[in-house]
Amino acid sequence: MKATIYDVAREAGVSIAAVSQVINGKGKISEERRNEIFLVMQRLNYRPSVIASALTGKKTYTLGLLVPDISNPFFAEIAHAVEDQGHKLGYSIVICSTHNEDERIERYLTLLQQKSVDGMIIGTGMDNLELLSPLVDKSIPIVSIAREMASPYVQTVHVGDFEGGQLAAQHLLELGHTRIAVLAEHLKVSSSRERIRGFREALAGAGLELPEDSVKSGGYDLLRDGKRQTMELLQQEGRPSALFCCNDLLAIGALQAAKALGLRVPEDVSIVGFDDTILASVTDPPLTTIAQPIEAMGKLAVDLVIAQLANKGEAKPEQVLKPELVVRKSTGAISK
Repeated sequence: MKATIYDVAREAGVSIAAVSQVINGKGKISEERRNEIFLVMQRLNYRPSVIASALTGKKTYTLGLLVPDISNPFFAEIAHAVEDQGHKLGYSIVICSTHNEDERIERYLTLLQQKSVDGMIIGTGMDNLELLSPLVDKSIPIVSIAREMASPYVQTVHVGDFEGGQLAAQHLLELGHTRIAVLAEHLKVSSSRERIRGFREALAGAGLELPEDSVKSGGYDLLRDGKRQTMELLQQEGRPSALFCCNDLLAIGALQAAKALGLRVPEDVSIVGFDDTILASVTDPPLTTIAQPIEAMGKLAVDLVIAQLANKGEAKPEQVLKPELVVRKSTGAISK
């Protein structure tokens, strides 16, 4: 038989009102006691009626998460971090993969509103921020993750992309590289633009330029684009001795291209990625990359949505976390 709120109250040794307050995030109940009641709900497999909650204007304890491509390991790890933190706080996550297409984004935003989600976490690129207007009108909390979003209604959680680009450039410069190219995804993605800008500025500080034709950008098929762009670069006269790739999938495509051309990494070409997904440590050779604190980003994004729902104080519009250089075997000193 399906568990009821009465079963939860009896098992937890509290009143029905206390269980209701925990479900709706209200009442002066300690965090410890609240967690105990949530554990009882999980053990009994008790699920409040989302439909009934939506119809009565109460919380549905669901959040929406929009990502460009759930098959991309970075966004898969973001989704895992968001889902894990949501689960700890009693929330379910509805994940939508948008391919960075505004038409899909609009459709999913409409769908999630129809499902009465309590808040929205957006990790996808958007050309038209007006798509967020219906959410703003309904006071649905919105947090952007892993990319900046120029809207006064959206809090953002992202890594310092500019600083990450600088770290990559400084590492390659210290290894003696001066002929360097950059691989980026579509330049409408703000994170790629900032990483290139940081990389370029660090080179300029060393008296070097990054010519425009040394920056290759593509679409959203990152693995294929990384391989294709690298094949073009490494077959040119005066080929680069090092590549900075604006994400790990592009870097893995670059590794594939170097292998196909019979070049050794890092002896013939050094490769730096960005993200430090699980794939970075299992490539051959393991990938030097700029690490994003993925778990911390996902946790913080959920916490910010929950804080908005609870109207807890003034929120910072932007939360910027620090990137970190992780040196593995795909970079080395330039051959003399």
